Amino acid sequence: MEEALEGNLELKEIQRLEGHSDRVWSLAWNPVAGAAGVPAMLASSSGDKTVRVWQQSGRDWDCVAVLDEPHTRTVRSSAWSPCGKLLATVSFDATAAIWKHAGGDFDCVSTLEGHENEVKSVSWNASGTLLATCSRDKSVWIWEVLPGNEFECVSVLQGHTQDVKMVQWHPFLDILFSCSYDNTVKVWAEDIDSDDWHCVQTLGESNNGHSSTVWALSFNSAGDEMVTCSDDLTLKVWKSEIQKQQVGDGYAPWKHLCTLTGYHDRTIFSVHWSRDGIIASGAADDAIRLFVENKDGQVDGPSSPSYKLLLKKEKAHDMDVNSVQWSSKETRLLASASDDGAIKIWKLESIS
Repeated sequence: MEEALEGNLELKEIQRLEGHSDRVWSLAWNPVAGAAGVPAMLASSSGDKTVRVWQQSGRDWDCVAVLDEPHTRTVRSSAWSPCGKLLATVSFDATAAIWKHAGGDFDCVSTLEGHENEVKSVSWNASGTLLATCSRDKSVWIWEVLPGNEFECVSVLQGHTQDVKMVQWHPFLDILFSCSYDNTVKVWAEDIDSDDWHCVQTLGESNNGHSSTVWALSFNSAGDEMVTCSDDLTLKVWKSEIQKQQVGDGYAPWKHLCTLTGYHDRTIFSVHWSRDGIIASGAADDAIRLFVENKDGQVDGPSSPSYKLLLKKEKAHDMDVNSVQWSSKETRLLASASDDGAIKIWKLESIS
């Protein structure tokens, strides 16, 4: 695959989506839309207190819904359930809201309260039975999804010493990851005997972790590698023998593989790994960068891969790039969001 991605590519802007009146913080692709005749769908969360839902119509993208209640402050993040029928949104108003998508309409069916202040991120597990939220109050909450659109908090995880920026479930295991202003990534798992959730690993500076705020993380398609991004201007790649956990061998720790440094000179806010192995990063320098594994550059054998810059899109936006998200269905389709209030749809194409 490396040869096909070598040198002759461009990140082409397909469409600019406008409508938000403040910065756009994050983006979320509907995981079941965009294939089998179902139009692609994208949710955007903004400082204007709304979530907009965009749907592809031929070559164009249209705003098909504006979710302007019940949040009263910035909407920081959103996430679709695995079935694509529920959308969770979280806000600086300390709440999470659950929206049901049916027949083209979005109805708020539940509001989750409990965090002391700004809720920063939300994530569903692979089966759609658990929801995680995190907050500036330093806590991570795990909610169980009950019948009738009810949600019950089953655990409040206290371990971070600062604002928790992001929560993300593993792609297919019920293991939760959180990254924080305290410079760490924490890994949480449930104790089978007690049903209690606890921290099973902390990725910090002592084990080749970040030296400043960790903003985001993303997994590769196999779920055995993870990339993290930070205010320390680096991306770090981690690996776990995840298949051992599937056969009941207990927790397999994550180990540092490599650090991508020297590419960014301002904070890296977002990172996302595509299904075909391309890492995208969005940063405060208004640019988008794409990285791929450099198989030719290995010097320590297959256990020590390195990554190389595939391309850099200068001035992708007029201000900070807050979110980059590869499409869950269409390979090489990328969405980005910025402080400039715009969302852009990009296509990674070969230059003829």
